[in-house]
Amino acid sequence: MSKKILTMKLLSEKYGVCRLDKKDLIPAWAQKGEFFSITRTLDELSIVCVENNIPSDIKCEKDWRVLKIEGPLDFALIGILASISTILAQKGISIFAISTYDTDYILVKESEIDNATEALVNENYEII
Repeated sequence: MSKKILTMKLLSEKYGVCRLDKKDLIPAWAQKGEFFSITRTLDELSIVCVENNIPSDIKCEKDWRVLKIEGPLDFALIGILASISTILAQKGISIFAISTYDTDYILVKESEIDNATEALVNENYEII
C-alpha cells in the first residue's frame, strides 16, 4: 500500500465566488460560516463564502466545493498546488485556489467534485 501524500478535508457546504466594487465595504453576510476569504485589489473586492449567505443581487459564481489541505504546511514545501492542479487538469477539472498562512484551499465545481476526489485518491491523496 502506498503512503498518502497529503490529507485533504472536503468542507460540507457549497460556496460562491463574488465580485464587488473595489470601493465597497466588506459585508457582514460574507463573514459567516466555517470558511470565507476576502481579497481587495485595486480592481475589485473578491469574496468567497457560503453560497446560502450571498444576496441575490450580488455578482457571483456559485456551486463551488472546498478541499482544504490539512496543515499547517511549511513555507519551504514546493509544488503542492502544482501537483494538485496538474492531477485535476489532466482530468479536465478547473480549480480556484486560495492560499493562507497555514495551508491551501482548492475550490472545485460541485459537478466535478466526485471526479476530483477520485483523481486525487488515485494519486495517493487522502480525502476526509
